[in-house]
Amino acid sequence: MVFKSKIKWIALLVVSLSFVSLVRHLSMARFSTVDMVEYSAMAGLRDDFASISGTRNNRLWRIVKPLHSLHPYANPRTSYPVPNQHSNGFIYAKIFGGFEKITSSICDLVAISRLLNATLVIPEIQETTRSKGISAKFKSFSYLYDEEQFIASLTNDINIVKTLPDNFKAARKKNAFPTFKPKTSSSPNFYIDQVLPKLRKNKVIGLVISDGGCLQSILPSSMSEFQRLRCRVAFHALQFRPEIRVLGNRMVERLRAWGQPFLVFHPGLVRDALAYHGCAELFQDVHTELIQYRRAQLIKRGIINEELNVDSHLRRENGSCPLMPEEIGILLRAMGYPPKTIIYLAGSETFGGQRVLTPLRAMFANLVDRTSLCSKTELLELLGPETPLPLDPFQSPPSKSEEQLKQEWKKAGPRPRPLPPPPDRPIYLHEKEGWYGWITETDKEPDPSPMDLRMQAHRLVWDALDYIVSVEADAFIPGYNNDGSGWPDFSSLVMGHRLYEVASSRTYRPDRKVLAELLNMTRDNMYHPKHNWTLQVQQHLNKSLGEEGLIRQSLMSKPGLFISHPLPECSCRISSAETPVRVKGNDGQFLYGGEEECPKWMQRDQDVILSESASEEEGKNEEGDSLEYESNVDEQPDSNDNGNTNVTLSFDQDDEMDPND
Repeated sequence: MVFKSKIKWIALLVVSLSFVSLVRHLSMARFSTVDMVEYSAMAGLRDDFASISGTRNNRLWRIVKPLHSLHPYANPRTSYPVPNQHSNGFIYAKIFGGFEKITSSICDLVAISRLLNATLVIPEIQETTRSKGISAKFKSFSYLYDEEQFIASLTNDINIVKTLPDNFKAARKKNAFPTFKPKTSSSPNFYIDQVLPKLRKNKVIGLVISDGGCLQSILPSSMSEFQRLRCRVAFHALQFRPEIRVLGNRMVERLRAWGQPFLVFHPGLVRDALAYHGCAELFQDVHTELIQYRRAQLIKRGIINEELNVDSHLRRENGSCPLMPEEIGILLRAMGYPPKTIIYLAGSETFGGQRVLTPLRAMFANLVDRTSLCSKTELLELLGPETPLPLDPFQSPPSKSEEQLKQEWKKAGPRPRPLPPPPDRPIYLHEKEGWYGWITETDKEPDPSPMDLRMQAHRLVWDALDYIVSVEADAFIPGYNNDGSGWPDFSSLVMGHRLYEVASSRTYRPDRKVLAELLNMTRDNMYHPKHNWTLQVQQHLNKSLGEEGLIRQSLMSKPGLFISHPLPECSCRISSAETPVRVKGNDGQFLYGGEEECPKWMQRDQDVILSESASEEEGKNEEGDSLEYESNVDEQPDSNDNGNTNVTLSFDQDDEMDPND
């Protein structure tokens, strides 16, 4: 009995001590919650930069001085009358395609309206019609752009109305008006000779634009004012609606709030462009099959006159295929960008998904995108209230017998089709959902679902946000631009806008053919390259920033898309001691160096800005121009003929050839 009573007293003591300890910890937690804060990824990233706050490698971020004398100047320079209120008729247009094709097409539409003295009806963007499931809050054009700004900015150029007059609406519904489907290479004579007579006769014509444009890029020198009109449309009149502009500027502010410059990278991995050039072998598994399927479609439609199966690696060596994100990461490290560099990933579509981005993310941990900078609520508010779609739009395909499945598999050939699941395991829903799930069941791509159509409209908004960030970035590098397909691309639009706004901004214009050759040289040692290879990469990329890269870019991009290289028509040059290089195209017109001298009022303002920036630059240099970022990538030593080993530098040592030197 005594033993049992002792056990009870011990148990009571333990319970009492536990209660006292619990009360003590609760009281401590109560008075310490004042200092607790909720974890934030943004705050964590800001703390990551606290250790290097104030350091900045000026050679990697400063302006390109040879282009500093170029300034935007798209105002009319000759006799330019206000549009006649009594026009020849109305032009309405339907525009098909993504963000790049829409922007380019609208610029051409305005120029054609001026050429024909026609009144332009606000064009219909087919990706954002109500049938695509967008919010009823928006119309087609206003889903992306500011209608009022568009009309007001072009008051002195053309007449614009929001809709056709009531007396023409019924006839349009009956398709009573002539409709044209112009090509991107259509000349002004085509519109003067064939379109204008029908416009005068019927008072209304329609245009269906699906290739990203409806007027040839390079116009005769006598039509320079039409080229400047294109610039005013692309860089001034086409403003995104206020909600998109506000959030885009907020994203830029959040990137700058970390106190470090940031670089924007646009991979440009789009399925259509990859299929056009036959880059399927650069990917794996289902993505290879998807590219080949789209390439077969392009061949069937007559867009490509080549074989279905081509050597993707030879195409890559010719510069026809993209630089993969991993390769871009290697090149940036060779340039000296440290692992903590902030890189913004632009583009609403990256074919290959996270698999192709993983190596780049491993090299640069601060790889962010719109989902990193914005909350889900902020992004959803841009889209407006949308009608809910069915929660489970997936429909199982009709069942097939085992014999049918075996025969289909035998006929599939040696293509890298995904293996079917084991027979004892059921095929789960997530294995068949998504834009690629059809390929495990059938050889024919199904029609887009209501959710697919809505997501295509959403991508336009995401591209608009990325466009704002890309134009404002401290540096920009494309992964795939000027692919030769003739279609506009996102990177070319951004590079043209940056060239127009601030020509001296750091915009890399890499030659994929040269870089593919360099990457092949060190394919076995990509993460530990030799010092000579690093210097070659630095030399090429630094030259691409300046006049040499700009001239090479103009020869490739301007024949296909004028606003990707709006020189010399839309720029002027501040008088300086240096004489610019003059380069002419095949048509005898200047591609670079033929800019007019800027007006005196612009030169006076520029002198004030230059004096202020010079004093700021001196202050920065005195504070610590020699401070550089850290880097943990090593290089292999180079051996000379005598067997001696030369001392090599790490990627962050900044001794590359500078474009300003």
